[in-house]
Amino acid sequence: MSALQIVAIVVCLGVTAVAVALLVKTVNHFLATFRLGQPEDRGDDKGARTRTLLREFLGHTRMSRLPVVAMAHWFTMVSFGVLFFTLLNAFGQLFDPEFALPVIGHFFLYEWVTDFFAFAGFLSILLLIAIRQKNHPRSAAGEDGRRSRFFGSTWWQAYYVEFTILGVTICIGLLRALEWTLARKLGTGMDTALHFPLTGWIGNFFTGLSLDTIKNLIIIIAAIKILISFAWMITIALQPTMGVAWHRFLAFFNIFFKRHADGRTSLGELQPIRVGGEVLDFENVDDLDEDAALGVGKVEDFTWKGLLDFTTCTECGRCQSQCPAWNTDKPLSPKLLVMALRDHAHAKSPWLLASEEVRAGGIEAADGFNDATKGAVATEQLVGETGYDIRNPLSAYNPHGPDAVIDEDVLWSCTTCGACVEQCPVDIEHVDAIVDMRRYKNLIESAFPAELNGLFKNLEKNSNPWGLAPRLRMDWAKDLPFEVKQVGVDVEGLDEVDYLFWVGCAGAYEDRAKKTTRAVAELLDTAGVSFAVLGDGEACTGDSARRAGNEFLFQMLAQQNVETLNEVGATKIVVTCAHCFNTIKNEYPQLGGQYEVLHHTQLLNRLVREKRLVPVARPDEAVASGTMTGAASTGAKVTYHDPCYLGRHNQVYAPPRELLQILPGVEYAEMERSKEKSFCCGAGGARMWMEEKLGTRINTNRTEEALATGADRIAIGCPFCKVMLSDGLNAAIQDGKATDAVEVVDIAQMLLAAVRRGGDESAAVGAAEPEPAPA
Repeated sequence: MSALQIVAIVVCLGVTAVAVALLVKTVNHFLATFRLGQPEDRGDDKGARTRTLLREFLGHTRMSRLPVVAMAHWFTMVSFGVLFFTLLNAFGQLFDPEFALPVIGHFFLYEWVTDFFAFAGFLSILLLIAIRQKNHPRSAAGEDGRRSRFFGSTWWQAYYVEFTILGVTICIGLLRALEWTLARKLGTGMDTALHFPLTGWIGNFFTGLSLDTIKNLIIIIAAIKILISFAWMITIALQPTMGVAWHRFLAFFNIFFKRHADGRTSLGELQPIRVGGEVLDFENVDDLDEDAALGVGKVEDFTWKGLLDFTTCTECGRCQSQCPAWNTDKPLSPKLLVMALRDHAHAKSPWLLASEEVRAGGIEAADGFNDATKGAVATEQLVGETGYDIRNPLSAYNPHGPDAVIDEDVLWSCTTCGACVEQCPVDIEHVDAIVDMRRYKNLIESAFPAELNGLFKNLEKNSNPWGLAPRLRMDWAKDLPFEVKQVGVDVEGLDEVDYLFWVGCAGAYEDRAKKTTRAVAELLDTAGVSFAVLGDGEACTGDSARRAGNEFLFQMLAQQNVETLNEVGATKIVVTCAHCFNTIKNEYPQLGGQYEVLHHTQLLNRLVREKRLVPVARPDEAVASGTMTGAASTGAKVTYHDPCYLGRHNQVYAPPRELLQILPGVEYAEMERSKEKSFCCGAGGARMWMEEKLGTRINTNRTEEALATGADRIAIGCPFCKVMLSDGLNAAIQDGKATDAVEVVDIAQMLLAAVRRGGDESAAVGAAEPEPAPA
């Protein structure tokens, strides 16, 4: 054994031992830190969870939003696992340059796979490096390049991981080439394309070297490969917050333990408040301990899954690039939020895990805490004032204190649109974390934006956000040419009609939304669909209260509604509001309310398919017929805005578009940001009731995108969206960016105008099938 071999063996084995020891220590740290979180059961249906994990891992389904990145990442990811065997082989080559793994070492299929993934990994990481540089903040729009999805990411960590992978793949290629050269010089007969299909040609560059030189080169490069690999292991072991590296291990667990075992995105319903792992029973809330946390006020109040979420973050910035708050220059970045919570959790965990004796002595007396950690431990306030400066977005996040970890403006900028959750490739549940922190601010500290005071008082007093009298809930039905049946007045129970029509607060009180309510009622009557309403028996579903963090108020409203719906025997419900749709469909089951809930676009699309409604009028033929108020609501070119709580939260994308595309003579134009990538109107998460004081207006941003399509009608399917986009359109008209010819209308209004021609109501049924409009 040569001196070179001895040195290489001693150094490599020493570094390996240190790396493994540190890695084990860090894994134990992870487990201990996650156990600090609150209990939560995520272990149901392990078979479905395993299938979901395999589908997302092998199919890269969550990565596919960026196809080129997904392809490059897939090869990089798979090569990490497949090429692990080359690391084992490298240890053998330190002792014997001619070493090959037993059984598979010279098996041609193994060698083909090794060659292929060595090249694929090399080319893929080069592509990912190029993509990162292309999207670098230095060349991105916005202040200091904040439009880059990598803005705020930890650059040295990303570069280190990328160049580690690059170095390892280069070493594998060189080792394979030298193995080919060694086989040729030894005359083993293995220097063929059968054993070296992609790397043999590189060996030609080394054929002029002596046999001993080739063997020494194999030892040196094998040692370099081992040192690169275990230096990486040491680095990540010393950096437990290095998500860009740790996600390749933790992502498997995060995906496996996602909310829905079948793989659905963790959107739709919010999770109920849990105390000690059990869902809080609001009827026994007075029995709670005084120190029980309602929501999240400290990092250890998050569930273990929440702490796992934060640690898994890859800092890829996909969530940030889609966030409506961040894209309108507000302090909220889902990525920076998760990074701050991650860094704070791991900085605070040593203190939380310390013995009672150590903690009794105070933080200054504790050993093993650096100054940054001391600041983090001393920070009792998770959300507060950080001294945020709009010119420096990063100042809203201080994981190591001293005042607060996250600025309160970060928390209240969220519209809960779900774009972050939809985009995240490792299934982080950002919205749940944000709402949990809002709950604590609301229920424990009574610290929330002043505008929400009016909302809460109106909901408590009159069960609607506007504070109007319940007796006015039926005003929308005045002067309709048919009877709108009311449960308890005109019908005893809902078994006498096809559907309960849930009008909603906006549909009953807001003038623009009333037009949608009347249009839907007229269309249902025209199609011969019987329905009834609750009238003043309706109360607000509580969507805004819950997403503002006032869980008590939501529970009060929701329990009242569920009791009413169950009493009248509701089974099938049609709604016009995307927020009501999501709440009744997904959240009322948490309180014992199980119903079949349809959005009005779904039901109307079904009626059109069944030819119970037939659109016949082209834009130049349609009039404001029937009792529909306002101008004719059809136009030659239309675009559609996806409501977040209909689209992303509930995956209802096709029915609205099918309705628009069947309208005669109407050209449909899709916005660039649509469907899963649709941009929020700005009203969700109770933002409908708050002033937008930071950055630019979200609704203005979205309206400008809609106008850029050249459409003269912006179709919507939610009253919140109608209010926000109408306001955005009015602002655009005042600024000269649009004309009065453009309107924001609900799809139901357009369908009603197309069903009626020249006031001839008989044209609605039995007419000839219309020509399909160009998609």
